[in-house]
This record gives sequence, structure tokens and C-alpha cells, in this order.
Amino acid sequence: MGLPAKLLGDGEQELLHLRSHGKVMIKPTIWLIVVAALGGVVFAMLPVSWRPTSAWVVTIAALLAAIPVYLAPLLRWRTTTYTLTNHRLITRSGIINKVGHDVPVARITNVAYERSLTDRMFGCGSLVFTTSAEAPVVLNDVPKVEEVGVAISNLLFGVRA
Repeated sequence: MGLPAKLLGDGEQELLHLRSHGKVMIKPTIWLIVVAALGGVVFAMLPVSWRPTSAWVVTIAALLAAIPVYLAPLLRWRTTTYTLTNHRLITRSGIINKVGHDVPVARITNVAYERSLTDRMFGCGSLVFTTSAEAPVVLNDVPKVEEVGVAISNLLFGVRA
């Protein structure tokens, strides 16, 4: 599901709509497992006479610990999107405070990508757009970064022709 049509201009067509690669959720998932395991260990160590109150306290503490450890990164991942139209590159992010950046395609002068070893293992990377007026725009953890880079380069070549 891409951007709503009301956010697109006249004659503007959505070409790509992406979010960061799912690899960004690996560390939060590991931390969630650690929090759950610690909750289980604490629960097992508490005296049986303290139950059921201790079970509720441990469960609530584990859930409260899971919010910054897992839920916040999950929401951040779900709300960060990259959209390419035939006129602009649109980035949107934010859970409570929304942040957006629109770069006209005509202003992009260079498209480069960076891939670390782990990026190559997961099939993603960072796209770096150099514009004529601003600092470079970096899209991190883009899935299939090379294919997306080629598509954007083709669009740039078509716009200038």
C-alpha cells in the first residue's frame, strides 16, 4: 500500500513504495526474547506463596520493558517509508511526530549505494542521493538496493532526455 492519491500531485504516478528492510528488527527481537527469558527466570525464582500477585508484577514489568525494547523500534520501522514517483522522492517517518522530506527528481544529480557485509547478506543497502542544492539524502536499509538504484537512474535519465 503506497501513498494515498490525495498526497500525489497532478499527473504524478507512484513508481516505488518501500520501507526499510526487516533486518532492522533483528536486534529488537533478540532483546524481546531476552526480556521474556529474564521475566521467566524471575518468575521461577519467586516463592510460590507470593503468587498470583508476583506473576502479575513480573508480567507487567516485562511488558513495560518490552515497549522501548521492541514496540518502539517496530512502530518506527512500520512508519518509515520511501516513495518514488515520476516527480519526486518522498520520505516519511515518525510515530507521534511525523517527519517528511520531498526531493524533486529533477534536482537529483547522483545516485550511489553503499552495502556492508551484513547488508549484502540480507540483500539491502543504503541509497545516497546527491542533490544540486542540499546535503545528500540517505535512505538506509533499502531492500534490493541495486535494483532500486537502477530504477531511479532510469527515471533520472528519462526525465533529462
